[in-house]
Amino acid sequence: MMGEGTMGWLSDALTQLSVWALPVLIAVTMHEAAHGFVASKLGDPTARLLGRVTLNPIAHIDPIGTILLPLVMLILPGSFLFGYAKPVPINPMRLGNPRRDMILVAAAGPGANFLLAFMAAVMVHTVPWMPDWFVTWWAANLKNAIILNLMLGVFNLIPLPPLDGGRIVTGILPDTLAFRFARIERYGLMILIGGIFLVPYIGSKFGYDLNIFSWLVWGPVEFLFRIVVTLAGLG
Repeated sequence: MMGEGTMGWLSDALTQLSVWALPVLIAVTMHEAAHGFVASKLGDPTARLLGRVTLNPIAHIDPIGTILLPLVMLILPGSFLFGYAKPVPINPMRLGNPRRDMILVAAAGPGANFLLAFMAAVMVHTVPWMPDWFVTWWAANLKNAIILNLMLGVFNLIPLPPLDGGRIVTGILPDTLAFRFARIERYGLMILIGGIFLVPYIGSKFGYDLNIFSWLVWGPVEFLFRIVVTLAGLG
């Protein structure tokens, strides 16, 4: 039989899961669908033909990145939410103006997340209308939706391939520099993992705060959070 400690831990984990699952699914679905939708409008039907321009989250879920990894991060004490969805396939050569249009396609994902954050903030006004048994859960979902979408938007704008910010920078740079910069993509995932997990761990062993994620993401998120809640009339 499970002891009280185990039951308490399980209850906390399920509570956390219940108030994060919906925000995560909506955030990653809209992010990826926005990439595909804008690409389709600009001449590349690849994502649409593969069924990726849809609000059905099943089409965008990556079993590891969308389910397993966020679940583990939620359960581990002191962790932050981290995960990803299946990338939307884009064929730049089918876009009307590949350089310009790839910037727009890349910006569409973070743009969708910022819009979702604002919409969630506006929906906070509905909290007083909810029945007592529902109000706490609903308020937690909306708060998490604001924070998560701002985090996803800011994180994906980090100027490092294969993140959206890296693709935007590639589209802005002159051809020679853009080609060299794009070659970083093969190392992009390793750089991200090292910067988010390895560097802070090594720094902590020597008494230094090298939390790159906090520097690059939490600062802008806190700034944008204040703007969003003010625009939504919550300030």
